[in-house]
Amino acid sequence: MRQATTTTGGTLLSTTDRLGRRLIQLYAGLALYGASSALLVEAGLGLEPWNVLHQGLAELTGLTIGVVSIGVGAAVLLLWIPLRQRPGLGTVSNVFVVGIAMDGALAALPEVHTLPVRIPLLIAGIVLNGVATGLYIAARFGPGPRDGLMTGLHRRTGRSIRLMRTAVEVAVVVTGFLLGGTIGVGTLLYALTIGPLAQFFLRVFAVPAAPGGSTVVATGQPRRAILRR
Repeated sequence: MRQATTTTGGTLLSTTDRLGRRLIQLYAGLALYGASSALLVEAGLGLEPWNVLHQGLAELTGLTIGVVSIGVGAAVLLLWIPLRQRPGLGTVSNVFVVGIAMDGALAALPEVHTLPVRIPLLIAGIVLNGVATGLYIAARFGPGPRDGLMTGLHRRTGRSIRLMRTAVEVAVVVTGFLLGGTIGVGTLLYALTIGPLAQFFLRVFAVPAAPGGSTVVATGQPRRAILRR
């Protein structure tokens, strides 16, 4: 029996090759996402919304921001149960890999204090975050827990994903800021640029769909959840 194949750009990809590529993309993307978040933390010019909350909780509890990220991700995943969302491999992996990679990158990065260094660090973190987002979403192993929360709320309430995302992230940012999380020009720059960056890298890293779909992913609306603003 021959393995199923698909043609893309003149190249024949077997089912095994496609799955292997998707797994590499998934874990590379999640690890890079954690590293990009660490760059934003070190830049100190403002974090992406959920990491404002994670940093605030880290300040409150004395835990590392990566450990807090894992805990919050697991708690958000529990909210999927009443929303009847179905997690995939990427969903569960997202909870753990991003937090571990973030703490690892923060341990390896030197402290920076001067603005001429912090600004390039901020820009590098945002661009790398776009690359990472494109990688792991294009792998199609299911949305992250926070993205799935928004699509679940959309389905249960009938409200737009844009509204659900805005409401959740405003609440997250305000709570995180009150707990000591960092907001600033980086938070605004991230909000303005991550959508176009992720959309571009989604096209760059797109993996051809298997004939008849895949049996190892939990499908959903991860692209809309992240990119519609």
